Amino acid sequence: MGESADQINQKETCLTLREICFQAVREHYAALGIQAVIDLPTPLIKDLLLHLTVCQLDELQPALNKRGISTHAGWIGILQEMRGLNHAINFHTEEEAKQEVMRILFTLIFYGYSSQFVQKNITNLNTPSFLLTAAKCIKYFLLDTTVESLTADRRHLLKLLEKGIRTVCVSKCMDLSDRTTDLFVLHRLLDHGVARKVVMDVQCSLMLSWILLHRGSQFVSPELRCLMQKKMATCNLQAYSASADRASCSLCIRTAASEDQDDHIPCKRLKLDCVEEKESGKANRSVDLQVLCQSFAPSEGPSAGACPLGRIESLEIRKCRSDSFAVLNNALPTCFYLRSLTLHSIATFRDTDVLGLAKALKQLTESSRCSLTELSISILPYTGLVEFLLDANPNLTSLHVEIQTAMVGSRLLLHHPGAEDPDMPELPLEKLSVKVAELQQTDLHFIRTVLRHCPHLTSLHVAGMRLPTGSSQNLLLSTLSGSNRLLTSLHLEDVKLSDCLPEILNLLRDCKLEELRLNDCRLLERWSDKQESLHQLVTALKMLPSLHTLSLAQNRIAKHVCVLADLFSGPSPSPLKRLNISSNFILPAELLEFSKRLRRHPPPQRLTLDLRKNPGDRDPDTWSSALQKLQPFCVSLVEEWSSSNTMADYISNM
Repeated sequence: MGESADQINQKETCLTLREICFQAVREHYAALGIQAVIDLPTPLIKDLLLHLTVCQLDELQPALNKRGISTHAGWIGILQEMRGLNHAINFHTEEEAKQEVMRILFTLIFYGYSSQFVQKNITNLNTPSFLLTAAKCIKYFLLDTTVESLTADRRHLLKLLEKGIRTVCVSKCMDLSDRTTDLFVLHRLLDHGVARKVVMDVQCSLMLSWILLHRGSQFVSPELRCLMQKKMATCNLQAYSASADRASCSLCIRTAASEDQDDHIPCKRLKLDCVEEKESGKANRSVDLQVLCQSFAPSEGPSAGACPLGRIESLEIRKCRSDSFAVLNNALPTCFYLRSLTLHSIATFRDTDVLGLAKALKQLTESSRCSLTELSISILPYTGLVEFLLDANPNLTSLHVEIQTAMVGSRLLLHHPGAEDPDMPELPLEKLSVKVAELQQTDLHFIRTVLRHCPHLTSLHVAGMRLPTGSSQNLLLSTLSGSNRLLTSLHLEDVKLSDCLPEILNLLRDCKLEELRLNDCRLLERWSDKQESLHQLVTALKMLPSLHTLSLAQNRIAKHVCVLADLFSGPSPSPLKRLNISSNFILPAELLEFSKRLRRHPPPQRLTLDLRKNPGDRDPDTWSSALQKLQPFCVSLVEEWSSSNTMADYISNM
């Protein structure tokens, strides 16, 4: 029977009163106290989470966790409000979601940036209590515009940031020729704090040289050395004219009496001191960090001795150019503490820069003190340079390369001594990612050779390997089946696999995959019986008891999506936790049928289902009905979709 008008009005009235009560708790939270909220029934608390402020959520989280209640829904709700309906939120734990909320909001409030969410919640966010709460949570700090307040009225924030920040992102050039709060804050985070990762999001080789100096390398760039000498001359002049003003020079250069006179004139050559300061006995610290510290906070500077020097263990350069390579390639041989190096550019790197990098890596490796095991570099001009990098550091356990094939005429005519050697040594690689626009058969042969010599490989990501017409990727899959049986994560993207179903099934029988992503692989393109072939794939996937993540995005599964519901049927359902079927041109009626089948055979555990970039607006009511049927056993990731946008439709059909 249908509901009467009175019943409907009564429900709407109850919902309105419920909302009013939630808002009252939010507004009078301080007067009510934590215990009043904790004592509420669990279902009521879960609904209340979506109405609390950031600080209230943070304060309640420990007590709620003790009751077995997660604040995940509250943090996700805040992220959805900040980003809008067009962005699906995919954070699986409350801590991940909380970190993202705090990172975004701290940056917005601290630097005074505006957003609709901030304007709406300005009363609760633009307060000292919020910044303190966020500063205790965040691990990532963006050094942008002015940070002068951290040396004045917000000095207490800097103390908290020193204790928690693990990554510092530098997005502005700093003036090394004068005292700056930027240098002081960077020094406190890197040297007095626990930050061990630096992200350079600005083109400034001089700044890069200063950051690396004595925090992982002994190299001093010519530009920095000349700047140091100028500052030394200025400091000497100040000391001569007024010794009382000596402390005002925050970048005073400390030199050893035993140094050669040649070092006191403008530098015209590179100088690489491969021996650490404590071993050489030279007080060659180029920037007197103690003076810098005491000039901003005299009472907090160490009473005796020098400021500590942090160790940079991870370095990421997002706008890497030749001048960056000039500094990095000279600094690397003494970067003994560096564990991870990421170099990225929107333009293709020059051969000479990459070969210089390989030479520097080899010097570092030969020092026997090398700790670098992770390397990510993009964009290489051709695949052959990968071998030089692998040879330079045979201890790499993680390698990520992006290759944009340059014109053959632009390549240097190089012959690597081991390029034709079939006895390539066994490589300790555990993670390998190769993204390339177009491969030749010789390039595919090289990649297969690398794979055959990586028996410990657990994670592989291959993207964009477009072979010439008539070629097949079956050799790649056969290599994986025979040589890489420890794989737990396989991600193939923009790799044509429509003629490789037998090899895919064979691979699934011989591996222990936990994550499988076959995105934009045109799986169904050449299958004569798409329904039956997809059923064979599903049957093979069900035989993997370790598989928890599956992505089949951009494969135009469309009306055949119902076959995927069979993943959870039968006596041995798949243990999947996450299923991505986005960008598959799944119509509302097809999703509804999928939801009905899934309802008959629900997943053994709550499933995160990615449905983004599917044309749900073709029939909004049917789409909404399908989502409602999925709700009891799925967390559906959806976005607003407009089929009137022909480009969006085209992308979904790719």
